[in-house]
Amino acid sequence: MALNFARLHTILVLWDIDEEGNKKTAELVKANGAIAVYAYKCDVRIREEIYAVADQVKEEVGDVDILINNAGIYNRRNFFKLSDSDMEETIQVDTKAHFWTCKAFLPAMLAQNQGHLVTIASAASLSGDKYITDYSASKFASFGFLESLAFELWAVGKKGIKTTIVCPGYVDTTLIIGVKTARPFLVPIMDVGFVSRKIVDAILKEKLYVVLPPFTRLITLKM
Repeated sequence: MALNFARLHTILVLWDIDEEGNKKTAELVKANGAIAVYAYKCDVRIREEIYAVADQVKEEVGDVDILINNAGIYNRRNFFKLSDSDMEETIQVDTKAHFWTCKAFLPAMLAQNQGHLVTIASAASLSGDKYITDYSASKFASFGFLESLAFELWAVGKKGIKTTIVCPGYVDTTLIIGVKTARPFLVPIMDVGFVSRKIVDAILKEKLYVVLPPFTRLITLKM
């Protein structure tokens, strides 16, 4: 997504807990047309750190026009093999972090009645499956959070602030190493470049919902 936005000559703010990986991403987007790139280390499990880094962004870069919540944890284990801390961490990253980033950056959007909030949810926010109890719960919650927030924004007349909820199936990232689908012709593992292009296109077209592949909403995910 960062590369696709870079090619549109944007100013990018990149957050990641992986400082070295974030620097590499920053170098890639600089080489692909970004006007400017700001890379910050942030552990989105920690609310206070989110607020502190957000303040730093507002001071050093300015107001954020598009906020994309994309961080995620995917444990892929039986419920009884998940520790309490595993489940708490999933909720912290996949759900609660969305609360705090929106709290940090939405006020400026409200003042201007302009901006865009994006949640990268999951097909697992539409349908549960085995071994994803914590993940599916967190994604259902993140979906519901942004959908409800969208209704609140409309209710107070802030229709200049757009929202997009993305529900992709399996994407070929490090998150799903070792995953095989029972019906690859129905539930494919999608190329990350293809999915990111679709997401950026949906944001630019101000789509409310994106499900990838589209027929995923009609079937239950199966490993």
